[in-house]
Parts: sequence; C-alpha cells; structure tokens
Amino acid sequence: MTDMTFAIPRPTGLGRFARWLRRDLRGAASLAFLLLLLTLSALAPVIAPYSPTQQDFSAIFAPISADHWLGTDDLGRDVLSRLIHGGTASLYASFLAVAIAILLGVPVGLLAGYLGGWIDDAISRIIDSFLSFPAIVLAIAVTGALGIGLTNGMIAVGIVFAPQLARLVRARTLVVRNELYVDSARCFGATTAHILWRHITPNTIQPVIVHVTLLLAAALLAEASLSFLGLGIQPPEASWGSMLARAYQNMEIAPEQMYPPGIAILLTALTFNMLGESLRDVLDPTLKRN
Repeated sequence: MTDMTFAIPRPTGLGRFARWLRRDLRGAASLAFLLLLLTLSALAPVIAPYSPTQQDFSAIFAPISADHWLGTDDLGRDVLSRLIHGGTASLYASFLAVAIAILLGVPVGLLAGYLGGWIDDAISRIIDSFLSFPAIVLAIAVTGALGIGLTNGMIAVGIVFAPQLARLVRARTLVVRNELYVDSARCFGATTAHILWRHITPNTIQPVIVHVTLLLAAALLAEASLSFLGLGIQPPEASWGSMLARAYQNMEIAPEQMYPPGIAILLTALTFNMLGESLRDVLDPTLKRN
C-alpha cells in the first residue's frame, strides 16, 4: 500500500489580498474610495462637465442647478469641474512628495542603520536637525528657495518628510542587521550592497509601507496649506487647497464654497489614515487580534 500525502495549497498573493478585503471592511472601503478618486482624476478631462478655467461672468456664485451641480465660484467657474481637476493636482502632489521622501529617506536610513559608527552619528545628527523644525515652516523655507509652484512645493514637502522615513528605516535596520541570516550572508562573502538589497530592505519594508500611507495624508494637507498660502499651484489652475483659499476670501458672500474642497480634503486624508491602520494590523503580527 502506497503512502499518499496531500499538501494543503497555500493561498497565493492574490488570495491573501482577497481574504484581507473580506475580513477588513475598513481597509476595503478605504481602498475602494481611493481607487474611485484615482479613476476620477485620470478621467477628469472626460468626466468634468466644463473646463476648470472656463469663466462665465453671467453666472457668478450661481446656486446648485442642473447646469452646475455644485454651483459656480466668484469668477463663474464650475465648482464641480474644478473639484475633479483639483483632485488630480492634489493627488499628484501627494504621491510626488511621498515618492521623493522614499527615494531620499530609505537609502539614508539603510546606510545609517547598517554601517553604524561615525556615519550613523553624522546622519542621525542631520536627521535630528531637520526634525527639530516644524514641518510646514521648513516646507515654506525650502519652497522659497526652490521657487513658487506645485512641483517645487511638493519637492520641498518630500525633503521635509524624508528624515521621518530615514529614522524609521534606521531603527528597523539596527534590529535586522544582527539577525542570523545577515551574519550568514557576511560569512559567505556577500557584499554590502547585496546584503542591503536582498536581506535588509525586504525585512524593513513593512513599517515603511504603513508609514507611507500616513505620509500621503500629511502630504495632502501640506499641499493644501502651501496652496492656501499661495506657494503651491498657481491660478488659474485648480487644486483643493487653492479652491479652499479662494473660497475663504469670499466666505462672507458665499460660505458654501468652502464645503466641496474642505470635505474632499477631509475624506481623502481620512481614507489614507484608515488604509494605513488597516495595513498596520495586517503587516504587524504583534497587533493581530485573536
């Protein structure tokens, strides 16, 4: 009689992802809302009923109607169209800032944590000096040096966020570099670059993924703040922050103008935070509930 063993198939990456969505309604809802925002942003020229810069001086502060679902602003521009196109600019700004923070912060944190010694001390002092300044003040200062504009503003925000990621990656690297598999790789003659790429980075990426979602929310608020101050996107282009600034100037005349961009910023930032908390529960085994 032949012994027969049956292997239980392990779920694939797609299967684990589907199981996560079924078990965590918070994560599924936040991911669905984020995908909706990205779809609207990508299709903004097709979906928006008007051009975001089209003015109609005969319909200034027009109320909600079949022609203008969210009314018009002080220059007769359709609020819904500007909201959709503004979402494109705001999301682009958020992802750009976080991408820059990742490109700057992660390599610096890996080198500081793995090499140690005077290199770690020097990098840590630089990180501490950046973190000692309020983020928005430092972003304004860097924007002033680079020049006013959405891209320059988000480069500034990315530079400001990079030390946070660098400190997080450094702390995780200090733990991982002493693991047995890292020592084994050194014994077999693996180069520093190989160890960092194949062994350190994959085992430090989980907290980075969670923190990145939180930084996306912070970058969205930073873009809104810079645009509100006139340092971000410039007229006549639209972002949620610039719409909020324009509505604030006319708050006594048409206070309802503040609601669309304000609610959009609130819901999107909340979505990023909820997604981050959901991913933290999944990726951190110490937080898994029984």
